[in-house]
Amino acid sequence: MTRLSALKLSLILASSWSACAIAQDAPQEPQVDDGTAIIVTGTRAVGMQATESAAPVTVLSQDALTHVGQPNLNQVLTQIVPSFTAQTQGTDLSSFSLSARLRGLSPNHTLVLVNGKRRHGNGILQVLGAFSGSAAPSIDLIPPDSVERVEVLQEGAAAVYGTDAIAGVINFILKDDPEGGSIKLTGGQYYDSEGELFSISGNYGVKLGEDGYINLSLFHRRQDYTTLGEGQVQVTKLDGTLQPNAPAQWSNLAGDALAGINGGQPKTELNLLFYNAGYDFGGVEVYSFGSLARREGWAKQGYRHPKRICYETGNLGGGVTPAAYNPNICYSDTGINGMVPLQHVIEDEYSFTVGARGEAAGWNYDLSTTYGNQKNDIWTEKSAHREVWQESFAASLLGVGVPNTPDKAYDGGFRLSQTTVTADIRKEFDLGMAAPLTFAFGGEYRKDTYEIVQGDFYSTYKTGVQSFPGYKATDAGRFKRSSRAGYLNFIANPVEGWTVDLAGRYEDYTDFGDTLIGKITTRYDISDAFAVRATASTGFRAPTLAEQKYSTINVGPTSAVAQLPAGTPAAALLGFDSLGPEKSKNFSAGVVLRPVPKLAITVDAYLIKIKDRIAATASRNAVQGGVIQPGAAAIFSALAAAGIVLDTALQTVGVQSFTNGIDTETKGIDFSASYPVALDFGTLNLSLNGNYNKTKITKNKVGYPLFNAASESNIEDTTPKYKVGFGALLKADKLTVNLRETLYAKQSVLVRPGVGSGVIPDGGFLIADGALVNGVNANQLYFNGVVKRAIITDLEVGYDFTDNVTFSIGANNLFDKIPEVPKLVTGTGVVVNPGVSPYINGSGSYNSPYGHGAYGTSGGYYYARIDFKF
Repeated sequence: MTRLSALKLSLILASSWSACAIAQDAPQEPQVDDGTAIIVTGTRAVGMQATESAAPVTVLSQDALTHVGQPNLNQVLTQIVPSFTAQTQGTDLSSFSLSARLRGLSPNHTLVLVNGKRRHGNGILQVLGAFSGSAAPSIDLIPPDSVERVEVLQEGAAAVYGTDAIAGVINFILKDDPEGGSIKLTGGQYYDSEGELFSISGNYGVKLGEDGYINLSLFHRRQDYTTLGEGQVQVTKLDGTLQPNAPAQWSNLAGDALAGINGGQPKTELNLLFYNAGYDFGGVEVYSFGSLARREGWAKQGYRHPKRICYETGNLGGGVTPAAYNPNICYSDTGINGMVPLQHVIEDEYSFTVGARGEAAGWNYDLSTTYGNQKNDIWTEKSAHREVWQESFAASLLGVGVPNTPDKAYDGGFRLSQTTVTADIRKEFDLGMAAPLTFAFGGEYRKDTYEIVQGDFYSTYKTGVQSFPGYKATDAGRFKRSSRAGYLNFIANPVEGWTVDLAGRYEDYTDFGDTLIGKITTRYDISDAFAVRATASTGFRAPTLAEQKYSTINVGPTSAVAQLPAGTPAAALLGFDSLGPEKSKNFSAGVVLRPVPKLAITVDAYLIKIKDRIAATASRNAVQGGVIQPGAAAIFSALAAAGIVLDTALQTVGVQSFTNGIDTETKGIDFSASYPVALDFGTLNLSLNGNYNKTKITKNKVGYPLFNAASESNIEDTTPKYKVGFGALLKADKLTVNLRETLYAKQSVLVRPGVGSGVIPDGGFLIADGALVNGVNANQLYFNGVVKRAIITDLEVGYDFTDNVTFSIGANNLFDKIPEVPKLVTGTGVVVNPGVSPYINGSGSYNSPYGHGAYGTSGGYYYARIDFKF
């Protein structure tokens, strides 16, 4: 047997674990933000403080989590952690699975833990925009009041924790208080009175006997719609008057009649239950924690104009034509008012962990099993099926039945589960060094399943109900895989002040084979005031089952783009080969400074190289702007092979997939400083942190048009190059004032101008199909959509009326900053300068700000909160 084979075998036999956080048995001490918190993330040593760590770890205490207005951990982290960027709004299903990322990488590159144990992923896969490919755990399904603290490891840690930890790790440590509790009520809305929010949360600890506890958290939140833009370009000009090619009988839609119909964030209701429990049986602690979640949401889809669901001879595709028509040939009142379908999503999720930890013969152990399950069901409501309406109308003309169509359909859904069996073993050995040697080993067994559920008959018949066709039999299926992993870890202090941390990990997947990765981390304290640290590691990420198997049709009012699973026969016809794993190299170096007592400063630079990175291809279109494109025959053949039938009247028809098509390099610097100031009348905690981050595609292996300039823009430009935050928390007797200032660098993404079915004169700004703009076909034109640099101010003021009652008011984005509305070109509709080309958002509205800004499109949000403690 070779040495490598022997090492692999010993690692697998070592146990059946994943290296999650053996140090969970570290003593719990009061947590603060000045670096003295005892951490359990990024190290298996016991009693390590954040500022003593060889790896950069940011600790957010419960106090830091409390003073954020919106009860949403995504919002909390994006406001406090500089390298963390949260998605502010999504498209279609992604609105219900908003993701976040560290250091500008994919959300799939950040591992999410709860109490040191891996959190299951998301059944909803994002397939559009800068967050495409994300199937990461939903942080929003963790109630803030259940969390004692958050530890953010900002370093590649795949060799320590396994796949997904290329950018870092976020570990949510749950409360374990055995007594007492709290209730919080929060209400708020945006400055324009939209998005009204109400939440109520409770946390309560109960002692179990003499040596046990259970801590429960309940959370309810509901939030109303927000809207974007004005009017509809299909119907009116920018000034609200009818387009010249619109039927005159649409005059009822002129002016402000179409205000407020274009959806921003969806309407949602969220209910959560979390528990954390343990009992010490005398040297052996049995523990368990888990969650139960239900989220229900309704998202407004794109507006359908009044001729969309009609039986109009020669216009069964539902196009806009100048001729007058009879609204009685249309479904219900849609021939007069048009229609805004709703996407209705119900998400049910649960997770639980059981385990035991203790000491036997001088060896510390932690054994656990975690099971997570998520179920998503999708309906389209307040809609109609155009073909069914037309077929039944035609039959009624022959005296058979009456015209009819379903107004809703079940589109199908997703099922996801993950079972993780883990074990950690650790012991300290006194070898005469400055501190005992920590030796740890363990392993993991993990089983993942992913299922796409077929929609009902009407959702899959021909083009389905308007806005979201259901998942077909060819989309549906149940998929699974398993993996095994083993690791070894040595932590040594050869001399006083010097730490060396070595880790090696072997993983074996049933669908991707095996890999061996490693990590070395070191730190040297030159003095009490100055230390240097560095890390070098390799990483590995297998594609999620969702990335491999997801299949659907992404639709708009006039477009349909099929998502073909890579490696399927249909995808192979277009060169979309099966996905393989990503491989990474991660290097970092930094300093820890304590120039004066209480002042803690850290600076860490990093370099992350990812080979064969998984990314979404650009849409390869067979039809663009109603015009057949070169290579259309191959695309239609692939669609036919996949059993996909699309509306022949659509202006855009295409396909896309995922591919290991690029190599990337990410460079950056993290900076953090904190300083508590003692005042005669209270305390003032000051913090300054920042992140500079730049990702560059070093190799495009598939080339244009599969990975074009817009695809590259989604990788390189959508994350702010820098983000700087300043915080000041003042506590003076009963008064608390929390101020945060966040500076975001500009962001940009390549976007398309509005391309219409003809030139619209006299104030319109659609470009004619096929028109040349500075020598470029308008159907292929992109321009740079820039969200400019911005400073966002968050302010909260709280007052303790008693020791048990606190009232707070505040505002996020105090000065109501909103991304720029793109400049519009008026006149004949011919664009002269593509730098100020017109832009229409996905719902076809005017004056809609760019949606890729880091601080969202809804502007200022104000709130009030009352806290009860008992």
